[in-house]
Amino acid sequence: MCAVRPVANGRDWGYRERAVPRPWGGASSSGPTTPGRGAEVMTVARRRMASSGLAICGLVLAAGLVACHSPAVSAPTGPAGRPNASPPTSPPPSSAADPAAIKAASVAASLSDVDLVGQVLVPELYGESATKVTAAAAKANQRMAGVSTPAEIVAKFRLGGVILANRTSADPTEATNTTTNIASATQVRTLDAGLQTAAAKLPDGAPLLIGTDQEYGVVTRLRTGVVQLPSAMALGAAHNPALTRSAWAAAGNDLGSVGLTADFAPDADVLADAGNTVIGSRSFGGTATDVSAQVGAAVSGLRSAGIATAVKHFPGHGDTDVDSHKALPVLSQSLAQLTSVDLAPFRAGITAGTDMVMVGHLDVRSIDPGVPATFSAKVINGLLRSQLGFGGVVITDALNMAPVTERWSPGEAAVRAILAGDDMLLMPANLAAAQRGLLAALESGRLPRPHLVATVTRILALKFRLADNAKTHPMTDSAAEQSTARKAAAAAITVLAGACHGPLVSGAVRVTSRPGYAATRARLAAAMTADGVHVVASGGTVIDIVGYEDGRSHLAKGAAVTVAVDTPYVLRYAMSKVRIATYSATAASMTALAAVLAGRTAGTGTSPVAIAGLPRTACPARS
Repeated sequence: MCAVRPVANGRDWGYRERAVPRPWGGASSSGPTTPGRGAEVMTVARRRMASSGLAICGLVLAAGLVACHSPAVSAPTGPAGRPNASPPTSPPPSSAADPAAIKAASVAASLSDVDLVGQVLVPELYGESATKVTAAAAKANQRMAGVSTPAEIVAKFRLGGVILANRTSADPTEATNTTTNIASATQVRTLDAGLQTAAAKLPDGAPLLIGTDQEYGVVTRLRTGVVQLPSAMALGAAHNPALTRSAWAAAGNDLGSVGLTADFAPDADVLADAGNTVIGSRSFGGTATDVSAQVGAAVSGLRSAGIATAVKHFPGHGDTDVDSHKALPVLSQSLAQLTSVDLAPFRAGITAGTDMVMVGHLDVRSIDPGVPATFSAKVINGLLRSQLGFGGVVITDALNMAPVTERWSPGEAAVRAILAGDDMLLMPANLAAAQRGLLAALESGRLPRPHLVATVTRILALKFRLADNAKTHPMTDSAAEQSTARKAAAAAITVLAGACHGPLVSGAVRVTSRPGYAATRARLAAAMTADGVHVVASGGTVIDIVGYEDGRSHLAKGAAVTVAVDTPYVLRYAMSKVRIATYSATAASMTALAAVLAGRTAGTGTSPVAIAGLPRTACPARS
């Protein structure tokens, strides 16, 4: 085995062999038996490297993981002598080779075309069990994949990963979630075990990457049987990264206990625009410094529990007023602004060791105008890999979103994303078409096999590391975890108007809200009753709850107290004497709110975003 050393900011290219791409238009292939020109070149490359004792190191280098000691070789060049876009990495923690990366390189080089392609695909599946599904789920799977069950899809497409979803109406990502296969912690545990059983039979020998968007707040997939943290913005209001780390470590333990291996979180967007409802309380706050601290803590907490993380939405979705599920947002910031503000939390996530970065469908005008970042080599290889030094797995945002589907077919989108530098393709609009497109590109030479082998090497290295570092996860939603969630929720409560000490209400009270927040209303009423406050069904002092997407028209006239359980911006329009932000509607948040209203505790949070006409807190002595 050859010696290895870290790549120095991507400048030590070492040994590399490339296939020369041929024009698009080669015959399509749906099976693993037609390797094409790329495979021929790779075979020659392996023979040459093997004769020099560099076979595995060359493949690891191509994946951007470590570099081999080798004679000086110039970087492969493209037009005008510029180096071809290739994924460098930040130095690994030691000069010793990463065993997972070495193993991944060996396995990736041996895989057939169809197995290589399968590793980059991360689709949704229909059904709450791997092997037994309803007739409706079977029909949906047949329509998508030609087989009936999730286990059969894993086997047929040789999948590298899957995403589990839970579609709800009060969710800004609802439009892209075409299925619901999360019902309970016990059900998810059984489903995940069945999916891993299917994956264990695949040639790569790696566990399946099973992820979900468990961000907490409005984007929470698993709502029972696991600890429920307050939203990211609530943790930002607490301004306590150590508490954030503990909270996300508890969350990671629970996610691991049900068989999930990845969380497509945390959100690293800096919320600069109050009109940004697609991000909203998913963000930790409105300043690069605060968001960076929180992102680093969340990544550290999740990874301590053995869960892979994916900071998103690179290079930053916070300064937009367009929902990227529906159209392509434009980032008009200068490169200097982008670097100093939006990229800072991603740097923090990378420093904390994030395993993945999710690239958003964003038009970054200062770098590659008109091209969604997901499909921009300038953004992925130039900005993320070269400038920020990220050497892990790059995953796309959902490929069934409008900025993708309105431009390209599923097969073309898949090919363009991989060529741009993405590693994993999340939720292709058509799984079979994405596979066909990638196989055809391999056969034609448009997608050089060495490029895909390097991509899959990064994916397998991550999955082998997860397997090697697997944690034992104790009971979910334990008393200790619930205590951590309560502390986080309590630390977030922010009094934006009203007294800082003593009861904020007196006499009988009535809790009101829109119909969609009936459960939250009931939680607060129960918590206030437990705190000795007399809660009535009619009359009384009104405590009004406003939530996700609520505006001025949703405020209750004459309310003595107005509480924002999502973003706090609407409170600028409230006329209530007491205005409070909880940023979250969990049971723990309502319990903490009741304690503040009853005067049993004080609200110690400070808003992590600016609210026109209001201070960050009405009690600055505690801020």
